[in-house]
Amino acid sequence: MEITEVRITLRNEDKLRGFVNVTFDHAFVVRGMKIIKGVSGACFVSMPSRKRPDGTHQDIAHPVTAEMRNRIEKVVLEAYEAEVKKRAIEP
Repeated sequence: MEITEVRITLRNEDKLRGFVNVTFDHAFVVRGMKIIKGVSGACFVSMPSRKRPDGTHQDIAHPVTAEMRNRIEKVVLEAYEAEVKKRAIEP
């Protein structure tokens, strides 16, 4: 499975750094991923989720293997860094 497109919408909030839509094989889109700045200062990718009645969150879509999670996170964070640099250069 190939990641064929990553769209980033930047946010400048304390923890939320952006929203992400990822397209796989030009055929399937997962919308609503988030780029979160963790307590250590490093960013990570949060999968789209919904809030349950008991207040916990449940992923709507998520990778089944650690390998796929790592691939998604690597590609998304690279696209995020490129978008941040692009926005910093533009007026």
